[in-house]
Amino acid sequence: MVESLNEACGVFGIYNNPLAAQLTYLGLYALQHRGQESSGIAVADGTSVSVHKGMGLVNQVFKHKKILDYLKGQSAIGHNRYSTSGSSTIENAQPVLINCRAGLIAGAHNGNLTNASSLRNWMVDDGSIFMSTTDTEVIMHLIARSKRETVDSMILDALSGVKGAYSVVFLTADALYGARDPRGIRPLILGEIKSDNSYLLSSETCAFDLVGAEMIREVEPGEMVRIDKNGITSFKIPIFEPEVRPAHCVFEFIYFSRPDSYVFGKNVDRIRRLLGRQLAEEHPVPGADIVIGVPDSATTAALGFSEKSGIRFDIGLIRNHYVGRTFIQPAQNRRDFGVRIKFNTVKGVLKGKKVVIVDDSIVRGTTMKKIIRLIKTAEPAEIHLRISSPPILCPCFYGIDMPTTDDLIASSMDIDSIREYLEVDSLGYLSIEGMLSLMPDPQNFCCGCFNGKYPVHPEDNHPVAEKHISSLPDLIEI
Repeated sequence: MVESLNEACGVFGIYNNPLAAQLTYLGLYALQHRGQESSGIAVADGTSVSVHKGMGLVNQVFKHKKILDYLKGQSAIGHNRYSTSGSSTIENAQPVLINCRAGLIAGAHNGNLTNASSLRNWMVDDGSIFMSTTDTEVIMHLIARSKRETVDSMILDALSGVKGAYSVVFLTADALYGARDPRGIRPLILGEIKSDNSYLLSSETCAFDLVGAEMIREVEPGEMVRIDKNGITSFKIPIFEPEVRPAHCVFEFIYFSRPDSYVFGKNVDRIRRLLGRQLAEEHPVPGADIVIGVPDSATTAALGFSEKSGIRFDIGLIRNHYVGRTFIQPAQNRRDFGVRIKFNTVKGVLKGKKVVIVDDSIVRGTTMKKIIRLIKTAEPAEIHLRISSPPILCPCFYGIDMPTTDDLIASSMDIDSIREYLEVDSLGYLSIEGMLSLMPDPQNFCCGCFNGKYPVHPEDNHPVAEKHISSLPDLIEI
């Protein structure tokens, strides 16, 4: 994906390991793709909980070895953040640490709550003081306000009152908790390091691979697990709705999760290849010479397209993986500098060829237009653009940073108009039906951004909904 569509966060947790902080650092490093604005680790030593967090990438926040040495304890949780709820400030970095009548509790959250604004307003009116604008702090306040007697029941009490998407980890002095919303919108995986008798939680299994852990299972939708000296204990989160079915975010397969991860019951790489193969079946390009992917997220889908079509896969775009913030800006007349600093063409591959370009999605269309202009400098004979997901028509309320409906190119243009805007010879999107046919239990996936059918309707005063609600098509709650 070449445009800005960003995941909210990545979470990681480990119980019973003398290198808890160091392994959490590595886990967050593997989950860096899920959030790049801030990072933090909380550790517990059996009697206390301490936190270090800051703005930037994992290796920037923990660039001094003494920081990890200072974080002593046998258990830890970590968090990488990309802000979809709340601004990008140090106050919104996580984990959030509170001291309540149950003791010290740290929490870190991936997702977006659809009723956070009303809960926050209710608690503020009742005298609560908030230090950040995150949904996580709302959950932590609910825990602190609970009248239940145990930490287990206080957390369950808090989670029973929130709606929307959450995969959340909590850390107390002597226990690690993980919980997932009743629809399982975001992933959360349970793992172990058998040699150390350690248990882990992570947004994706790629973090387990780096620290030498094995997957046990996924935390079930609507489940909370407690990990302590007695092992793993499972709890059902109270649900006050007549019927709730899973609604996993299909974009985890399309774009967000790393291809080497396992989420929602399948290997991500396998699903992406199938998406590419289905795309080739729905929108073939007879006589094409090569297939290229927009690196890196679309490479696997491009391989699938190549396998199904029999058209040779090649590397036509090179991505600069070391692009950070640059303070050197070219003159205004240097067109498309932002794309050129990230990508370059392999002219010998593209020149004179009938090229199929595969990407995973188009959001605004502006960056893709620049990519196409860049590819045209290599003088291909034809450019045929294929997208391994359906057109994005609606915003997401569950933890994806998505522009307003007016900015989504597919909400205001038909496919032929988009083709003309991008100046390509043909354009084809994967159908919703074709996409869902490849999913495990397709009825259990959320496609709200593609069809406006939402598993949890946002409140009118939801900070995301306020930007979108007036321009949305008719919302359908499923």
